Amino acid sequence: MRNSLIIIKKQLKDTLRNKTVLIQFILFPVMTLIMENAIRIDGMPEFFFTKLFSVMYIGMAPLTSVASIISEEKEKNTLRVLTMANVRPWQYLLGVGLYVWSICMLGAGVMATGLPRGDVPFYLSVMAIGFAISVLAGACIGIYSRNQMTATSLVMPVMLIFAFCPMLAMFNSSIEKVARFLYTQQLRSIMDNMTFRGMRTADIFILFINAMVMVFLFFITFRKKGLE
Repeated sequence: MRNSLIIIKKQLKDTLRNKTVLIQFILFPVMTLIMENAIRIDGMPEFFFTKLFSVMYIGMAPLTSVASIISEEKEKNTLRVLTMANVRPWQYLLGVGLYVWSICMLGAGVMATGLPRGDVPFYLSVMAIGFAISVLAGACIGIYSRNQMTATSLVMPVMLIFAFCPMLAMFNSSIEKVARFLYTQQLRSIMDNMTFRGMRTADIFILFINAMVMVFLFFITFRKKGLE
């Protein structure tokens, strides 16, 4: 755990220097605050932009950040140096995953400032689940990729599917029929109810399947590629 905490501190310093990763954590919380306070349209659902950008935040920030961090350090041979310093692969991955998840949760806390206090615990719980699944997906891409360019080419289509399908599903029933099998779409549906009682068995089942698929892909990818 000590090594994982050291990795977290290292990533914090690296993020402050890496503006590409830093903007991933800041963009959606700032956009949410601006849009919720600046735009008022008759008939627009309550907290429309908060819910919309929350799902996009889940599908983009942790996914791209984890993939970028792991692939960049593989490309620069930083991981080899860490291995020589007795940092085990699971300690490194745990540190990176916890770091990205925690920073994303801070962003979610900012986005939740406009919600009623009673809805905040539920909202943050939903966001925590989504971030965890996306972190696993990003780790799969980062481990699989030889360098940062490969990671970017792989993460872009995955990110577009997870982040934008729920938004498109709001306007197209055909897309909704496909998107409902994605964890981001299910999280959007759960947020619409903003209550644990409104969660259906099917929603929980699809989330569980998505999580298990990511865990399976993570172990398969790590077993084949490792952190070379």
